[in-house]
Amino acid sequence: MENNSPDTFKGQFLMAMPSLLDQNFYQTVTCICEYAPAGALGIVVNRVHPVLSGKDIFNELKMEFASNAESIPIHIGGPVHMGEIFVLHGPPFGWEGCRMITPRLAVSNTKDILDSVAMDRGPKSFIIALGCAGWGAGQLESEIKEDAWLTSPIFEEIIFDMPIEIRWKESLKKIGVDPALLLNTSGHA
Repeated sequence: MENNSPDTFKGQFLMAMPSLLDQNFYQTVTCICEYAPAGALGIVVNRVHPVLSGKDIFNELKMEFASNAESIPIHIGGPVHMGEIFVLHGPPFGWEGCRMITPRLAVSNTKDILDSVAMDRGPKSFIIALGCAGWGAGQLESEIKEDAWLTSPIFEEIIFDMPIEIRWKESLKKIGVDPALLLNTSGHA
């Protein structure tokens, strides 16, 4: 991408190439929430914590929660700020810390949205993530040039409607890339 404007990658998916072997990002789909010359912040949307659920998070924060909130999956949003909670969500967008990503998608990390999600009064579409992915100045651009990532517009249906285990492959298919061919050719000149 030649455009160096601050919004270049905001509102984009990053799909890890098979050659990206870092276990934090192997076959991940990351939603870029913020992008500026100083760096980028994203939330991995296809990794779920193996143990934690909504019940654990709400109990830890001493929040009341509805019974159906107990089993909300908790995503691993990335290896940075692992103690922070991020909510990637659709409408409504009036939360205190709401930061718009696209006209139909935002990220929030304030108590008001967590209270509403816990009591089943939050956005219809959301994921709760612990941690995020972060890149310093020029790092993301460099990784893209080195073919670590493919980019595409965000597809909300992949974030909210598809099973976790197929999100990477489906993201690639949405941009016309056959994951099987990609996997078979990685590492070959």
